Amino acid sequence: MSVQSTLENTLKEILRVVKPLREDWTTRLQIIDELRGAVESVESLRGATVEPFGSFVSDLFTRWGDLDVSIEFSNGSFVSPYGKKQKQRLLGDVMRAMRQKGGWRRYQLIPNARVPILKVESNLRNVSCDISIDNLKCQMKSRLLFWISEIDTRFRDMVLLVKEWAKAHNINNPKFGTFNSYSLTLLVVFHFQTCAPAIFPPLKDIYPGNLIDDLKGLRADTERRIEETCAANIRRFQSYNLRAENRSSLSELFISFLGKFSDISLKASELGICTYTGQWQAIKSNMR
Repeated sequence: MSVQSTLENTLKEILRVVKPLREDWTTRLQIIDELRGAVESVESLRGATVEPFGSFVSDLFTRWGDLDVSIEFSNGSFVSPYGKKQKQRLLGDVMRAMRQKGGWRRYQLIPNARVPILKVESNLRNVSCDISIDNLKCQMKSRLLFWISEIDTRFRDMVLLVKEWAKAHNINNPKFGTFNSYSLTLLVVFHFQTCAPAIFPPLKDIYPGNLIDDLKGLRADTERRIEETCAANIRRFQSYNLRAENRSSLSELFISFLGKFSDISLKASELGICTYTGQWQAIKSNMR
């Protein structure tokens, strides 16, 4: 057996271990339902909805992945985000309701983060949860990742493998100055945009506007317009007959991923990775 085929089999075995089973999905859906019950019991939260986002929504989570949840007050109405102080107060209300309902432990309210969050751990299989308020931006980013994952099934496998690789090398913890899971996912997106032949287009070819800036007006209309735009452009990309097909195996993609970013520490002071354009860009010319 060749080294390449050995690596391919090893990666597939890792995926077999880390990919979520039906019970992992069921557990997270049950956790979301329990949180809904707590939210509905509080007067200040009446009418709010509980919406998952992150790797659970993009279907890029491992069996032991965290669960990100947003408590939404603008569902079906205008997109009008709450201010930071209001979010802090509402998260306090959420925490008190969850304590009263039971089924949770290890509460940690982080009010002064850029996005205030409540960290908790469910008694159901010890799943960690990050709860935020009106986090529509992250919900739409999660959906975009789910939509582009349908372009090529290798993307999901690569994201799961890269996450496990980063965890094994202790570089998947932003508290210590390393990558969070979203950043690692964007590295895989960029790799798929810049391998030869390319597997993904630049994200501007999927959504040509600024997705975050365009989240305004009636929420339902905004979400529908973004989804329809992305779906149409993904279909156009997939149906482009002259596009060369990338037939790389998973092991070949993984090896080329490591090779592409092996000197990232040398580039990082001057260059940034831009998945919108699918190119390395000078940081000084594009601070955003």
